[in-house]
Amino acid sequence: MKRPSGRNYDELRKIEIDLGISKHAEGSCLIKFGDTHVLCTASVENRVPPWLRNSGSGWVTAEYGMLPRSTSERMRRESSHGKQSGRTQEIQRLIGRSLRSIIDLKN
Repeated sequence: MKRPSGRNYDELRKIEIDLGISKHAEGSCLIKFGDTHVLCTASVENRVPPWLRNSGSGWVTAEYGMLPRSTSERMRRESSHGKQSGRTQEIQRLIGRSLRSIIDLKN
């Protein structure tokens, strides 16, 4: 039995990771899982939120957004109407919490 894409049900999608794809970001990659492409960039700033000042700890946060033609029907950019959906906010929180759980933010 096969999936609509022709891949077997027990067959994984091909995964590709291209590093350093953004010229200006401190770190970047493009991850491809079949037809799904995820662009990741990292920026570094020498500052922390006010509640962490003088604590010796760093901070990691995340921004998430889908491109207008990333789905079968074009979707409006959330930034064009000035408000992020609850779904987008929760995905950003999840990414941020996941990153903070695996990164040593002390020192």
